[in-house]
Amino acid sequence: MKKLIDKLYEQNTLSKDELCTLLDGLTERDDDYLFEKARSVSKRYFGNRIYVRGLIEFTNYCKNDCYYCGIRKSNKKAERYRLTKEEILSCCENGYSLGFRTFVLQGGEDPFFTDEKIIDLVSSIKKGYPDCAVTLSIGERSGEAYRKFREAGADRYLLRHETANPQHYGKIHPPELSLSNRIQCLERLKESGYQVGSGFMVGSPYQTTENLAEDLLFIRQFEPQMVGIGPFVPHHDTPFAGFPAGGLEKTLRLISILRLMLPSALIPATTALGTIHPEGREKGILAGANVVMPNLSPVGVRKKYELYDNKICTGEEAAECRFCLQNRMRKIGYEIVVDRGDYRPPK
Repeated sequence: MKKLIDKLYEQNTLSKDELCTLLDGLTERDDDYLFEKARSVSKRYFGNRIYVRGLIEFTNYCKNDCYYCGIRKSNKKAERYRLTKEEILSCCENGYSLGFRTFVLQGGEDPFFTDEKIIDLVSSIKKGYPDCAVTLSIGERSGEAYRKFREAGADRYLLRHETANPQHYGKIHPPELSLSNRIQCLERLKESGYQVGSGFMVGSPYQTTENLAEDLLFIRQFEPQMVGIGPFVPHHDTPFAGFPAGGLEKTLRLISILRLMLPSALIPATTALGTIHPEGREKGILAGANVVMPNLSPVGVRKKYELYDNKICTGEEAAECRFCLQNRMRKIGYEIVVDRGDYRPPK
């Protein structure tokens, strides 16, 4: 395995067969070597700097029915909410005072938030906080909508492809959603000038090692500026309630592999990682991640934005969450910085 890790470190890519061999053959001893290599690349590009994104989960209404998601439209037990413009701007005000310079507006695909409403939200945030980046994570929209959001001031867009295999995509999504449309959206986002984020779940139902290799190769070819991966965590009110959660070790290995493939990418240690292990986010950083995303949403709605079970930090105020993470990062030798944390292409 060491030879394959070295090859990936030197060439930033492997073949599909090599990736399958690596993913299936890694041992704990190999993990130490892999994590060390990934960490060295991350430190070469970013030092010990960790970027923070202020997450604002502004609506949990969704018109889609993805089989893994707790806010899918068929979940009649979900307690729905939408934040007002004033509530969203209040989250930004609070976040700015805490040192956040990126705000991530994340929500279900909610038809209530028309293109015009999103444009108004983005332009209002940019007007109030011109030194901050605005990231959108609101799903599949038209190419025209993406252009308008960009013109209004949106800097980044997160849209996980979820799986690069069409058959697997069909097993975890309803028939009206397609991988081809998802990829077309990602391409339109790139064309519109966004810093684009993609990614996938680790350990999702029916996922194979080959699927994961295909995901890695898709990301290597697409070259997003941001890559968000996290373990699949089941939700009790979905068709996948009985499936096991994705594993910590496999997720960390994939973070490291992605770091070696895309040395300058922005890779978060996700909340889902922290959900499946008390030190999941720290372990993610030590495997090569360099972003954390504390929650700025009002405490009263956090438990309602339940994509999966047992989500952490639902009862903490934004300040508690921010300073808790800062202390956690310092304990492992990293510093949270007040910075937009823009993508910088490799030199």
